[in-house]
Amino acid sequence: MVLIGLREGELMATHNWCHNPKCHTYNTTDRVRGSGDNKVLRTRKVKIRSYTGNYDWYNSIFDYFCNQGCLMAFLSQFANQVVAIAPVREPSETPIKVKKEKYESSRYRLHENGDYQRVPYMATRTTIERGDND
Repeated sequence: MVLIGLREGELMATHNWCHNPKCHTYNTTDRVRGSGDNKVLRTRKVKIRSYTGNYDWYNSIFDYFCNQGCLMAFLSQFANQVVAIAPVREPSETPIKVKKEKYESSRYRLHENGDYQRVPYMATRTTIERGDND
């Protein structure tokens, strides 16, 4: 078997360890490892998902965290360091065209006798399209 980009005998990783530094401190039975009196809580192993279709390029954050709780705990602890990797110092903008279109719509009014009456009115539909502002 030949795997591109790997040395002979080296296999591609199928799992990561959860990256939350506190993962091993949560008291759940699936984290318990060891035998007899030598028990420990261990960080969870996370399966690296193989994405198919149009999402082969997508690298899921959940390839690195066992659940959303561990992801949020990690971000809570390391948010400043994560932001420092690629700081945003000014807003980003995308040119758009805004189209407004009038059309007839209707509301329904409830009368005291329990009947509904259709009441037409002119509504506005706003559509945003990407494009140049010329």
